[in-house]
Amino acid sequence: MQQNPPPLTAVSSPPADSDSISTNSRLFRWLIVVLSGIVVLLIPVPAGITKQSWHLLAIFVATIVGSIVRPVPGGAMVLLGVAALALTRTLPVEEALAGYGDPIVWLVLAAFFMSRGMIKTGLGRRIAFLFIRGIGRHSLGLGYALVSTDMLLAMVIPSNGARAGGIIFPVAKSLSEAYDSRPDETAGRLGAFLMILIYQCDVIVCAMFLTGQASNVLIAKFAQQVTGIELSYARWALAALVPGLVSLLVVPLVLYRIFPPEVKHTPAAAEFAANELRQMGRMKSGERLMLVVFALVAGLWMTTAYHGINYAAVALLGICVLLLSGVLTWRDVITEHGAWDVFIWYGGLVKMAEALGQTGITKRFAETAASFTSGWQWWTALAVLLLVYFYAHYGFASITAHATAMYTPFLVVTLAAGAPPYLAVLSLAYFSNLDASLTHFGTTPAPIYFGSGYVKQRTWWRLGLLTSFITITIWTVFGFTWWKILKLW
Repeated sequence: MQQNPPPLTAVSSPPADSDSISTNSRLFRWLIVVLSGIVVLLIPVPAGITKQSWHLLAIFVATIVGSIVRPVPGGAMVLLGVAALALTRTLPVEEALAGYGDPIVWLVLAAFFMSRGMIKTGLGRRIAFLFIRGIGRHSLGLGYALVSTDMLLAMVIPSNGARAGGIIFPVAKSLSEAYDSRPDETAGRLGAFLMILIYQCDVIVCAMFLTGQASNVLIAKFAQQVTGIELSYARWALAALVPGLVSLLVVPLVLYRIFPPEVKHTPAAAEFAANELRQMGRMKSGERLMLVVFALVAGLWMTTAYHGINYAAVALLGICVLLLSGVLTWRDVITEHGAWDVFIWYGGLVKMAEALGQTGITKRFAETAASFTSGWQWWTALAVLLLVYFYAHYGFASITAHATAMYTPFLVVTLAAGAPPYLAVLSLAYFSNLDASLTHFGTTPAPIYFGSGYVKQRTWWRLGLLTSFITITIWTVFGFTWWKILKLW
């Protein structure tokens, strides 16, 4: 067996493919962005909507389109949008920049730094090997072990790229190669199964926690702006508990049945994990402190209702402890590029979306769109809109772009159709994550796992579509029932 897995590296943000595109392609993408804004400006301003509000809509639409076609990286696109708001005086400069003072933005930033500590100290890798040693003697159990690691880390780490890409992927690849499974005719021995299983379960894990992936806090913000409903850390996790656990139980079983690995028993994987743990030795002081901070932050987030400490303050407390103890250095903080990238685009989008909601445009959209579902039973309208929302992700390369463009409009339409507020808010929030299962570019870890070469694109899409049928069924049947028990609707 291979003795040492590849070195673990933090993977915190999507590949900056827009940095390497040709000049002609970049110009064409910019043309699409500019035209999208011009088209909005050419539409007559509806009665009751100010010209300034319409300019805001044009800049917002251009920014979202830019985030999708990516003539420049997403963070740069949002920064350009914020600058446009200030330079055109669509918003006063202090308002255009106000999103960067939002506590939730700092929560995400601090949580990314904690993921850096988890990787740097090796605690995340140790947790993975502990799970593998415990339940990794069978290929299905090995999959469950790696997914369990992802789920545990997701309680605090909002970067699914750092979790699934930086911690779990190198371990999974090493174990596959240890069984002579490589991206060639031997892919089916073990590697193909592990790559597809881990990714399909990662999107479920993304849906289970407010910190499952970076866009969830943005989705929660949208929900609060439209409905006043606060999706706190505990409420998000509690509502996702039953459908999430059922999904994590069922999806691996189904994939094991329809896409089985040739290697069924993997006792050497448990031995491999035990050997790695022996080489790592006893927990170092940095790991122990990281574990304490992990437990402290997660515990305080889950009990906010009792102590009232803001989520962002809790996250900053964790980072301060890591900095003061030397687990993280200031260089670690300033070089965590993924964290600062998220800070830029998230802070900008928060204010844009909030300002747009105050213009009355979204309300007008709801009134107009509601006419298409007029006379429908609310549950029929909800079902159709959820399916359209879910499968629209075929056209998006990130959860963020999809949710930013479509979450609020679909939420206001489902509410206008008469759907119970919590049902609409939660369904769209969780579907915003689950729909990333469809393609090999659906969210950050997708290119990492697909790019390993173990699974062909046709197979990836076929299994992604099948998984979507399973998760949609589970989250509507078990989810709706569970939320009814919780008296959320």
